Amino acid sequence: MAKDAVWEFDLLPCPVLVTDYKGLVLAANTSLFHMLGDDEEVWVSKPMDAMFSKGSQIFLQTHVWPILLRDAHINEIYLQLLDETRQRIPVLLNCKKAVRDGFECFFWVFFITRERSRYEQALLEARQIADAATTRFAQSERFVRTVTDSLPCMIAYWDQQLQCQFANQPYVEWFGRTPSAMLGMSMSELLGEHLFTLNSPYIEGALAGKFQEFEREIPRPCGGVGHVLANYVPDIDAGGSVKGFYALVSNITRLRGADTAIRLTASVFDATTEGIMVTDASSVILSVNPAFTLLTGYAAEEVVGKNARLLKSGRHDAAFFGEMYEALRADKLWKGEIWSQRKDGSHFLERLSIATTLNDAGEVIRYVGVFDDVTEQWGKDQLVRHMALHDQLTGLPNRFLLMERLGQLIGISNREPRRIALMYMDLDGFKLVNDTYGHGVGDKVLQAISSRLKDLLRVTDSVARIGGDEFVLLLDNPENRESVAAVAARIIKTVNIPMCFDDMAVHVGASIGIAFFQNDGKLPEGLIKEADAAMYAAKTAGKNVFRFSD
Repeated sequence: MAKDAVWEFDLLPCPVLVTDYKGLVLAANTSLFHMLGDDEEVWVSKPMDAMFSKGSQIFLQTHVWPILLRDAHINEIYLQLLDETRQRIPVLLNCKKAVRDGFECFFWVFFITRERSRYEQALLEARQIADAATTRFAQSERFVRTVTDSLPCMIAYWDQQLQCQFANQPYVEWFGRTPSAMLGMSMSELLGEHLFTLNSPYIEGALAGKFQEFEREIPRPCGGVGHVLANYVPDIDAGGSVKGFYALVSNITRLRGADTAIRLTASVFDATTEGIMVTDASSVILSVNPAFTLLTGYAAEEVVGKNARLLKSGRHDAAFFGEMYEALRADKLWKGEIWSQRKDGSHFLERLSIATTLNDAGEVIRYVGVFDDVTEQWGKDQLVRHMALHDQLTGLPNRFLLMERLGQLIGISNREPRRIALMYMDLDGFKLVNDTYGHGVGDKVLQAISSRLKDLLRVTDSVARIGGDEFVLLLDNPENRESVAAVAARIIKTVNIPMCFDDMAVHVGASIGIAFFQNDGKLPEGLIKEADAAMYAAKTAGKNVFRFSD
């Protein structure tokens, strides 16, 4: 459908492009592909953004598309295309939404503001086509007047004597004249002495048969100053004589402001230290900034056109991403922390904010993600948490973490039958070691005992040092009372193995008290007190033994 919709524009010298509402190329005329140095197969179904420079891509996403989706048309936007050698081509862009055979599409028309000789020839050919069209419409002056008056740019024709022979409605209105007063008026009278003098070099060039292009500030009769882009196109007859020239003038006052906005947006986009990634509704990457490259290792050309899933680290399950997109659907915004993967395969934690862009129908057309690397901060937080919840000498969990884990196990037992065994262990003879060999050796004993205890336990079990020479061991869902007794016996046997430090043999023993939780409503503190009391009973019984609290 799209190709049939633009075949008639192949006769036009200016590039014409057809896209869908996502900006994907459906078709284009010959002029566009000739200018880009590619063929149609290269661009069909690809994002039109790739035709433009970085700043123009940003302006398209942040300004052009929102206005176009709101108003269904946009006129005289200054952007920069990239040719086959990646050189920038300044263009004025017009776009209008249309429906062909029930299919919504957007027609983009580009007016190139350089390559003067080509543009001159293009305008001449356009005039010839217009002449033929006028003949086909019975040389209707009313038709020409209607068409030119409908154009956003100002059009006038000046003969060799610099008298106005034609002016469309925008031209007449700009200078605050009436159509009848404009016909036959001299250019010097219309522009005034000062402005006419400034324009004289361009007027002389046009009458000499050379295309002219320049910008000018023009005072308006209603007050204020307007910025215009003027093109003087010589009217050369078949014999090569210049009969006059066409004045094509575009009001670029708004574009001056838009150009400043483009530059500002581009500078912010490029200068920010936070990574920025823009995707379409399917998470296909449309644009990234330099900080993205710095943080991920991917250059823009390596990711544009690819799905954002290439950054997935594999650390999050489907439920995590399901909740993310549910939040985006409901609130149009998601903020959080997520693990991502760099180009070199390393993982980093990013603080990410994703916002959605909607069209007038409320459909998602863009996702804009802004992120920074918080891996280092996360590492510091983890270290602080580890120091807060672990014994500094042995690295074992401390009392706070023990209570947290015990509470979790008791919480699980509220949902399913579960047995928990808690062992309270005190070292026998440790005070004598400290008094005899000093606290340095005592610390080494505690570290060695800690290592032995960890080697004896299952992955699901825990051991904590809660102070001095006291340790607590948690056995998660042991098989029975006899298996717990066997573990206690192995612990006592292992602790009693002598240790050597600097040719000194050191020996300590262990007294253990054991308490059980069997879905009987006990609280963590109560369970620890029962095991503590059983431990003192073991010491009273002669040490190096274990006792159950019951």
